[in-house]
This record gives sequence, C-alpha cells and structure tokens, in this order.
Amino acid sequence: MLKTLGILAGGALLLYALACLALFLLQRSLIYFPPRAAALDAPASTILHVPGAALKVSERPAPGRPALIYLGGNAEDVSTSLPELDAAFPGHALYLLHYRGFPGSTGEPSEAALVADALALFDRVAAGHPEVLVLGRSLGSGVAVQVAARRPVARLILVTPFDSLAALAAKQFPWVPTGWLLRDRYDSGAHAARVKAPTLIIAAAEDEIVPLASSRLLLSRFPAGVASMEIVADAGHNTISGSPRYQRLLSAAPSPRP
Repeated sequence: MLKTLGILAGGALLLYALACLALFLLQRSLIYFPPRAAALDAPASTILHVPGAALKVSERPAPGRPALIYLGGNAEDVSTSLPELDAAFPGHALYLLHYRGFPGSTGEPSEAALVADALALFDRVAAGHPEVLVLGRSLGSGVAVQVAARRPVARLILVTPFDSLAALAAKQFPWVPTGWLLRDRYDSGAHAARVKAPTLIIAAAEDEIVPLASSRLLLSRFPAGVASMEIVADAGHNTISGSPRYQRLLSAAPSPRP
C-alpha cells in the first residue's frame, strides 16, 4: 500500500512539474495574442527600426506641439482604436504602435522589448512634438507607466490598468508558483512612484479581467497629487470604449497650447 501511494504521489508531482514547465515555456503565448491582420488603414504609417525588429506605427499626422502615443492591449488591433482617438484628440498627431509580432511588425514580444520599443517611439515623436501624451490600455498600461517613469511625458492616461501582472497571474493560477516562473511581470506599481506627469486612470466598474481593486492599488502607488481615477459604470474590460462617458473622459484631456 505504501509503495502504491508513493508511486501515485511521485506521478502527481511529475505531472505538476510538467504543468509548471509547460506554463513557463508557453507563458508568452498566454500573455500576447497578436490579431491576424489590421482591420483599418491609418491615414499614414511608418516603420520604426529597433534592435531585433521593424515595427509598424499607424499615424494620423498633425502639425503642432501635441502628439499622442497609443499602446494597446495584449490582443488588440490598435488600428481599430484610431477612429475614437481621432475624435477625442483632434489637435494631436496620433501614433499607434503595433507591438512586435503583431500585424505589420516583426520580432517577438516581451516586456523588455515592448518597453524599449515604446521608449524609442517616444524619442522619435518628441523630436517633432514637444508635448507627448501617452495612453496605455490594459497590457499597454504596463508599458505606458514605464515610459512615463523614464521620459518627460506631458500627460499619462491609463485605461483598465493593473498594479502588477504577476499579482493577476497569481490569482488566475493559484496552484502555480508564478512568482518564480513569470518572466514578464509588468510591475506598474513599482514604476508609478517615479511618474511626474499628470495621470488619469480610467477603470471599468464591471471589469472581469482586471479587478477594480488592482486599478485602485495602482492609483495608490503614484506620488501624492499626480494621479486621479474615474470609474465607468456598467462597463467591462473589453466594452469600456463603447461607453459615452469613456469618450467624454478621453476628450477632457487638456487642449493643446497654440
């Protein structure tokens, strides 16, 4: 009997170890879900050449000081956000980054790569536009916070953001030691303390992916007086952009200076 129990226990441990190994090896395929193709054509597009990749940037050019960089979600076709951004920010030049491995871009996505790519895009945009607003949605909020912590961002907007991807993973996979296995952690809370730009967090009251508590925790990580939060009622993680209030919150961003 003891021998049989030992064999069963050993088999269970082996299966557990194999499951953990599979999650470790496949984790980025569980984080990043590139769409098959871009649904909309932007008024213009360029290629941003960075180490190890060539990245598509969908653009709505506009002269003047203000510009907006948009960093989308982990499965988002950023071209579909162009109409709402065009309406909300008519005075800004728009730059929508297609992540590595997403339609139009080469390379493989990772936290380090996406942050480096966003920083490179910021530097290129800032050379022609002194006022750069950075808007990050969902996974893109984890990239946007790190950009704002390292660059002189004029304003930061975070849509359905989380405090830490590692914390979300721990709740989703409580039986797995995600703290040891996770390579892309997106610890936004740790970076928020270095953000000086005025920051607006827009959260969904019925978010089924990022708990509202995670967005609230992120809010508490910013220096006093830097960030504020608005909660959109009756909205979920993927439906928030359909809310008229969401559109009004975006449009309430400061008007560009003449």
